[in-house]
Amino acid sequence: MSDAPENKLDRLNELRSQALAGGGPEKIAKVHEKGRLTARERIHLLLDEGSFHETGVFVRHRSHEMGMDRFRPVGDGIVTGIGRVDGRQVYVFAQDFTVFGGSMSEANAQKISKLMDQALENGCPVIGLNDSGGARIQEGVRSLAGYAEIFWRNTMASGVVPQISAILGPCAGGAVYSPAITDFTLMVDKTSYMFVTGPNVIKMVTNEDVTFEELGGAKTHSTRSGVAHFMSASDQDCLLMVRRLLSFLPQNNLEEPPRIVPNDRPDRREEALNTLVPEDSRKPYDMHDVIRLVVDEGDFMEVQPLHAQNIICGFARLDGKPVGIVANQPKFQAGVLDIASSTKGARFVRTCDCFNVPLVVFEDVPGFLPGTDQEFGGIIKHGAKLLFAFSEATVPKLTVITRKAYGGAYDVMNSKHIRADYNVAWPGAELAVMGPEGAVNILFRQQIADSPDPEAERRRLVDEYNELYANPFIAAGLGYLDDVIEPAETRRHLIVALHNLRNKKQQLPPKKHGNIPL
Repeated sequence: MSDAPENKLDRLNELRSQALAGGGPEKIAKVHEKGRLTARERIHLLLDEGSFHETGVFVRHRSHEMGMDRFRPVGDGIVTGIGRVDGRQVYVFAQDFTVFGGSMSEANAQKISKLMDQALENGCPVIGLNDSGGARIQEGVRSLAGYAEIFWRNTMASGVVPQISAILGPCAGGAVYSPAITDFTLMVDKTSYMFVTGPNVIKMVTNEDVTFEELGGAKTHSTRSGVAHFMSASDQDCLLMVRRLLSFLPQNNLEEPPRIVPNDRPDRREEALNTLVPEDSRKPYDMHDVIRLVVDEGDFMEVQPLHAQNIICGFARLDGKPVGIVANQPKFQAGVLDIASSTKGARFVRTCDCFNVPLVVFEDVPGFLPGTDQEFGGIIKHGAKLLFAFSEATVPKLTVITRKAYGGAYDVMNSKHIRADYNVAWPGAELAVMGPEGAVNILFRQQIADSPDPEAERRRLVDEYNELYANPFIAAGLGYLDDVIEPAETRRHLIVALHNLRNKKQQLPPKKHGNIPL
């Protein structure tokens, strides 16, 4: 009898060792050979050192069919627990590919569900490290039910606590819908992929030949589909990116984003901004240069940098406070709004609004992209998403018009009329229904044709149009702009405006929810 306590401790230590061993040395070695990390190695890199407190360590699956009762590993292929990132509490789960290929069982779905419930109750972010072959076939509908339990919790937590999904291996079939609901999805180039239907099934059904990488690799989802918000070169880089992303977000929707003590003067002038925009409005420039010259220490974390590059979205800080940047990019398709950029921008605006991140817009937009592809693809409803998102947002909203603000796109890009709080323009800004050349050609076509010198007459009419309509002082005189500012002073003006809006409170009309045009 005296040996009983020691035997129990031995049993405890043995089971814990089994849990820590995952699928064993051989399977771990295979994971490492492919340049990937194990679930526990990933958690160790993600969290502050020594902060991880594991939950559900000894959970096992409860299946008996197809010989499953002969192999019931401790932990069941999922590691769950609580830790800290930069001292702030987070809830994390990591699928262990070395155990049943990380497949979803009823038991590990329950582990994830319990973790998410606790995260929601405690108002903390949820981070999922996905590396799974999909549903556990041996469990049939029980595995599918487990997925649906997670999807429902993703939906309930949406807009309440930040949810981040890192895809660090396969994520296929129904498994993709959990990351799709979360706020941000990160992928690793060459080692992670996502798709609803795999290449073999596609070949059988549609006779299309496509590789795993072409169909659902990180580059595909970072460029073409827009499913991935960030792409990294390795597991290590991806996890560091998650840590950086969290630094811009609050713990939950009732808190403010974390401010840091800035090393950059709030009144810093940037003379380069005075000459950055070309005199010729048809010439491009890189809006990234504007953003980096204005924000704290030039530090900008761009979201979806390879997708819909005619609009720029991302996080930065102004005087230490996180802000969400939305900017047209004149360097790519002249910064025109189209289906992809409207959807990208709308999603980012809504994410910032969910988590109390003020919005700063840098506007240089010639309008919406014309063409049958855009019209047939639904540019009307997709463009309306961006309009809806800005209109609905109640965080502080600031807009700087650097050059063009034409047509309906002027309205959509956080104009005063959809309740932006602070709107300014640079002296060379053009606010009008359309560009002067196009307007003159429509309005004065016959007059130009009848002139002895058509080109001189066109030039005169363009100058007159600019004077009457396109310069920012017309809009400022109507109260549509709060100021026309020297470009070099942009940073100071934005920081003062943010400070003045720090206590902004706006209530939307009572309703269940808006009906955004999906």
